[in-house]
Amino acid sequence: MRVKYKKVLLKVSGEAMAGPQGFGIDETTVNEISQYIKKIVDMGVGVSIVVGGGNIWRGRSSENMDRTRADHMGMLATAINSLALCSALEAIGVETRVETAIEMRQIAEPYIRGRAMRHLDKGRVVIFGCGTGNPFMSTDTAAALRAVEMDVDVILLAKKVDAVYDSDPNINPDAKRYTNLSFSDILSKNLGVMDSTAASLCRDNNMPILVFGLNDPENIVRAVKGDKIGTLVNAEGK
Repeated sequence: MRVKYKKVLLKVSGEAMAGPQGFGIDETTVNEISQYIKKIVDMGVGVSIVVGGGNIWRGRSSENMDRTRADHMGMLATAINSLALCSALEAIGVETRVETAIEMRQIAEPYIRGRAMRHLDKGRVVIFGCGTGNPFMSTDTAAALRAVEMDVDVILLAKKVDAVYDSDPNINPDAKRYTNLSFSDILSKNLGVMDSTAASLCRDNNMPILVFGLNDPENIVRAVKGDKIGTLVNAEGK
């Protein structure tokens, strides 16, 4: 089957892994996402993944908590999600490796770019956990950084909503839906696709982003085929 993108980085939010329950890890949802990841692997697409941690931990529990400590807790949440997704993929025959930006050798491989590239060359899925390993950096920034390092064709940014809008479509029924945007649009209009550090990194390295909804996990397959879904963000805005 012909695909538009041969090598992708899929960013899966922690909220997506929570499914309808809204918290924790929903096994049915994770298994369904894994089935569609397997489909694109079987299509010959090289797949790396960054997973968020918002289904387990988000921000500081109180103003008294140190931000650095809170961010480290969030990194551990992404490691839990990475292991859950790895387990689901391996259960359906997809060879997968988890690499973490914080060393936890008994649990996962430490992130080494060359090793990750070799895994991808061998057809394995690589899941990157613990963000960038640094506080004050979101998993969106980790996705942008790993995408550039892995030299992928596009970041597949799987969200709760099906595209980028000028305001929250769940609140404003007249919200404008965008089909194409430039990196400058994302930054100047403060559209909330990803944080400004991640967007700037993508702009500086000309890394396109396809934003789409994960309410239908088959959108992962549609995305790599080049179907007209979601919002494409690139240098040209078209």
